[in-house]
Amino acid sequence: MQFALNEDQVAVRDMALAFAAEKIAPHALRWDEEKHFPVDVMREAATLGMGGIYIRDDVGGSAMTRFDAALIFEALATGCPTTSAFISIHNMASWMIDAFGSDTQRHQWLPKLCTMELIASYCLTEPGAGSDAAALRTRAIRDGDHYVLNGQKQFISGAGGTDLLVAMVRTGGDGPGGISTLVIEGKTPGVSFGANERKMGWNAQPTRAVMFENARVPVTNRLSEEGVGFKIAMAGLDGGRLNITACSLGGAQTALDKARAYMKERKAFGKRLDEFQALQFRLADMAIELEAARTFLWRAAAALDRKDPDATMLCAMAKRFGTDVGFEVANHALQLHGGYGYLSEYGIEKIVRDLRVHQILEGTNEIMRLIVARKLIEGAR
Repeated sequence: MQFALNEDQVAVRDMALAFAAEKIAPHALRWDEEKHFPVDVMREAATLGMGGIYIRDDVGGSAMTRFDAALIFEALATGCPTTSAFISIHNMASWMIDAFGSDTQRHQWLPKLCTMELIASYCLTEPGAGSDAAALRTRAIRDGDHYVLNGQKQFISGAGGTDLLVAMVRTGGDGPGGISTLVIEGKTPGVSFGANERKMGWNAQPTRAVMFENARVPVTNRLSEEGVGFKIAMAGLDGGRLNITACSLGGAQTALDKARAYMKERKAFGKRLDEFQALQFRLADMAIELEAARTFLWRAAAALDRKDPDATMLCAMAKRFGTDVGFEVANHALQLHGGYGYLSEYGIEKIVRDLRVHQILEGTNEIMRLIVARKLIEGAR
């Protein structure tokens, strides 16, 4: 196991930190207020290799590890968790094409995905199928060389502003064995999008429903065989859970740093806030929890990289623990700011709003407990 970063990993992290400080952080509040999707800035990040972090290099990817990705997404999230999270979703969708696509499919889409000339969304959730993803109902019926799609996806990040949709659809019977994965161009006739959802946070990326009404998609756009789609979706979520955990920790780290700086300046009862032992202990607990979550994230990422049999369980554990910790640290940082923490100009309330959804997406934290419990019970038999 790895408890210190090597020179290459430090360089990767520092590059992402510098990019976040220069290109993301100064604009994060405005993007949130204006609901601006910063595609131009994300494409700048892609020039540094962040558009295809763990995509193979024969199609323009950076061929880095999940561990490297965790460092990058945490660093980017210090500038804006929402922007970092969307880049992670784009990477996850692209990885599905890299891991499960044919050589023709990989060379067709991935070079432009790695530069983010093309941007991808991941489409799994439906109005009636969230945690129970195997119950999805979007239907794809074979008609010669095409599938005809009908159905709806819900809560799709980037929808309406992205070029490709990596969608899980039902090509067979009920249950996970009837699900396949299609890569769908966003401008396909019969594909439409709902209004941009009004959300608590994550305002710097659009979230819309995606509707399919007799949309025709070539069979050649299917990843792997029919019936493999649920496996593809779950494999993608292992990495997605690490990425969103990293985004939580990056946002929480910024909140902690802001709280520490504020406590050095603010006085009460004739003393600086950082001179009160009770508040010192609160700050210490925040740092301890954050470091514990980061260590857990690193362990889970290393396990996924080496294809450890327990990787899925460790990713679920890290996601449950890390996203809970990230939100709590940010919430405590707001409390330490007092009334000023509630004002948007200090940037703390945005972080709290952004991090709250991390406990829900990529599988709710209740589902993370279910994954862990099942693994423990199966192992005891």
